[in-house]
Amino acid sequence: MNGDPFSLIKRSDRPCILVKFKDETGNYLPPVSTKKKTKEEARQVAFKWLRDGMPQKNAVMRVNDLALKDTMRKLKTGEEVELIQAELKRLGWLKNYVRKDTPGAVDFISFLDTFWDWTTSPYIEELLRSEHGIHRRHCKTQKQVIENYWKPFFEGRYLGDITYDDISLFIKEIGTKNLSPSRKNCIIKAGTKPLRWAFARGDIERDPTRGHILFTGQDRKRHILTPMVAAEAFKVDWIDDRIKIANMLASVTGMRNGEIVALRFQDIGADCLYVQHSWNKADGLKPPKNNEVRTVQIPFPALIKGLIELAKQNPWGVAPDSFVFWSTVKKDVPMRGEYFVNGLRKALVDIGFSKDEAKKYDFHCWRHFFTSYMVKKLDKKLIKSQTGHKTDDMIELYSDHETVGDKELIQIASKETFAELIPERTNVIAFRRKPLAIPFADNAVCG
Repeated sequence: MNGDPFSLIKRSDRPCILVKFKDETGNYLPPVSTKKKTKEEARQVAFKWLRDGMPQKNAVMRVNDLALKDTMRKLKTGEEVELIQAELKRLGWLKNYVRKDTPGAVDFISFLDTFWDWTTSPYIEELLRSEHGIHRRHCKTQKQVIENYWKPFFEGRYLGDITYDDISLFIKEIGTKNLSPSRKNCIIKAGTKPLRWAFARGDIERDPTRGHILFTGQDRKRHILTPMVAAEAFKVDWIDDRIKIANMLASVTGMRNGEIVALRFQDIGADCLYVQHSWNKADGLKPPKNNEVRTVQIPFPALIKGLIELAKQNPWGVAPDSFVFWSTVKKDVPMRGEYFVNGLRKALVDIGFSKDEAKKYDFHCWRHFFTSYMVKKLDKKLIKSQTGHKTDDMIELYSDHETVGDKELIQIASKETFAELIPERTNVIAFRRKPLAIPFADNAVCG
């Protein structure tokens, strides 16, 4: 028996005999119970295990496997674990791995949710500390995208577990959705931006977002009015003077909805507007998109006068920081910008559009309206100085420095293009105190 490649042991505290096999170096491995009470029976079991392996619940473990298991038990440091995992990955046995107590071991969806959380995100904290522009509303939208699209696909996964192939499959899944190319790309970037940030910080070993091709193709074409139709729309009796002037202003400047509702009395110049803020419900008054203020030329004295008269009708009082497009509900907020599009659609119906046809036009169409007609008459740089575009497929990058004569060129081109839209006198009648129901808005009341 002394020549056996194992040793049998009988302990006083165990009824059955244990067997200790030797590894390839001749050292004994940890003992295993043979479940036999006599040495002869135990010896027979040991030889059978050497030949056939030790039966497990769903598999068979051979002596070499037992030796490997013993090696794993002896690992003491994270560096030793890393060495084993890296070698297995090099040999192709592992595609990816996540070590316990590392940044990559966090739940992936929790990581994404935190990344876009306004109050807890280290990424947002970095942006705000560096005075980069980011708004609560954007973060709220991104969190919703994570909930709707990323969570169903990746729930239960770890941050460090996400691979290139995982992102490829996700992009393929998003490709099946009935969405515009730009919307699909926005959904994808809601998750790939956090992943790139985690890689840059060293939280994950590789960047799984590199090398992927996003969607291209034309988005649904936005409907814009002709100057003739726009002029007709501005001749009818609108449901609210604030709404009419807001649409009129957007048509001749390309200003964004949030920039218009954020206008204050002090932002009105003699022949221009100083776009210093934007407004949304989540953020309140914030710098404009891209964090850049600008001066928008208004070569229409009647429109400037109309804005001033409107501002003076503010029921909460007139001050430099009082809103031009004031609310009847609260002093420190402007009117709700969504009413602008509802008023536009009502005016279109009044000049002969069907309700379905009118619904094809939104307030942002004025931005396209302005750019489409001005691009033929102004240098692209000057157009961007008015609209606040940072990058646009239609308009090339432009210099931020205003050159001599820019103001005059903008005003001349604007007058030539939009003169028919603005009447000789833009009267703002005394504001009608009675709430007016607005169609297209589920019986919303203007306020």
